[in-house]
Amino acid sequence: MITNLSALIIIPLLFILLLLFSKDKLLIKKISLFGAIVQLIYIIFILIAYINQSHKEDFTFINSFSWFKSLNIDYITGIDGISISMLLMTSVVVLAGILVSWKIDFRVKEFFILLYLLSTGAYGFFISLDLFLMFFFLELAVIPKYLLIAIWGSGKKEYSAMKLALMLMTGSALILIGILILYFDTQLHTFNILKLTETDIPVETQRISFPLIFVGFGIFTALFPFHTWVPDGHSSAPTAASMFLAGISMKLGGYGCLRVAAFLMPEATIEYSKIIILLAVIAIFYGALATLMQKDLKYMNAYSSVSHCGFILLGIGMLNQTSINGAVIQMISHGIMTALFFASIGMIYERTHTRKIEELGGVIKSMPFIGSVFMIAGLCSLGLPGLSGFVAEMTIFIGAWQNDGIFYRISTIISCASIVITAVYILRASGKAITGPVKNSEFLKLKDATIAEKTASVLLVAVILIIGFTPFLLINLINDDTFIISQNFLKVLSSK
Repeated sequence: MITNLSALIIIPLLFILLLLFSKDKLLIKKISLFGAIVQLIYIIFILIAYINQSHKEDFTFINSFSWFKSLNIDYITGIDGISISMLLMTSVVVLAGILVSWKIDFRVKEFFILLYLLSTGAYGFFISLDLFLMFFFLELAVIPKYLLIAIWGSGKKEYSAMKLALMLMTGSALILIGILILYFDTQLHTFNILKLTETDIPVETQRISFPLIFVGFGIFTALFPFHTWVPDGHSSAPTAASMFLAGISMKLGGYGCLRVAAFLMPEATIEYSKIIILLAVIAIFYGALATLMQKDLKYMNAYSSVSHCGFILLGIGMLNQTSINGAVIQMISHGIMTALFFASIGMIYERTHTRKIEELGGVIKSMPFIGSVFMIAGLCSLGLPGLSGFVAEMTIFIGAWQNDGIFYRISTIISCASIVITAVYILRASGKAITGPVKNSEFLKLKDATIAEKTASVLLVAVILIIGFTPFLLINLINDDTFIISQNFLKVLSSK
């Protein structure tokens, strides 16, 4: 029973039912918090059960039954090391997001229900082994994003919410077309990922389907030039929604690029790999330069997410196990780091009512905990050794450098150079807003983080430190599965 993955969908839905029948605001928050803790504990039990297996197949804990028999659509769930690590990251961000939202006072019930729907979509997406089921859960997570920004957001919230929804719907449409091409152009006429991996998908089919699916998922993970929804969406969203958007939703795209596009279509991945690398390098460097120009802390973190998510695509495009390991670690590291960043920025904005770097100053004097958390997130972003960002980026760089050829070497060097720019904008923002001179004496009267905010921050910081100091724990978890993906590429290359 403990390894029944469907419980990851059922548990949030049960708590949504409890929330629907609850009226007291404090009770709603307590139910939401308890539900998030239950999800995290359940995923930890699944992780322990997965690690303790004596023999691991490609996917394990598989549960399957026919969903729409006439269309050959199955409800099939299962996990491997990559997906269980994504589930663990999601549960941590969900718990932290609910804790940070403890002061929400407007339409509390609806707010937490939407957060739960978004997390349900993410859990379902990561455990799905049927392309149609995966698409279903991907869509389930889109509408809550729109409502969270449009109702609880700030600034140009209606514009930002609509832009985000339209861009993500466009990505979803491309994904749907791509998986339908796979469905109709293969002899089995199935969406079942396990069956598709055993099928020789025609190269011509891959050439058409791959760019549609990769770009579709790429839109979710800020693929250049389809990244423009990210700054507006993140900057207008409430704190928890920003944490969910950057920490979880953008990883749906990276996971989809790896699990669906690259895993199922290795021939096309190899053919398009240089284009993937080129777009990734542009995103990395452009995102860093754009971040350098920002004067708003939320916009700064949003543009930096474009740059950091570029590393995920770079790792996938380099096609070897080391770089793919780095891409997976970067998904998890960025998910936790950016959630911490948005949480700290939200705490600062809630107290000072400004996110402008020039208007802030001396935050650490009145709010030492919040200021310290902001700086830890920043140091993780710039790749300080001992933190998860360093492990992820160094693994990608090492993997990228393993590829011979001037194109790969130049791409790696340019990507490495972006770290210098990252250091500039992180240290500048920290120096001016956090440790600089106090520019508004009223800020000295402000209170530091609450117990709920401290708990959320400590949880996220702990994950960053665990990955930073013991990266082998995560690498050992995902290594067998990234090996399978990289071997698919080697088989294709050796046959040419």
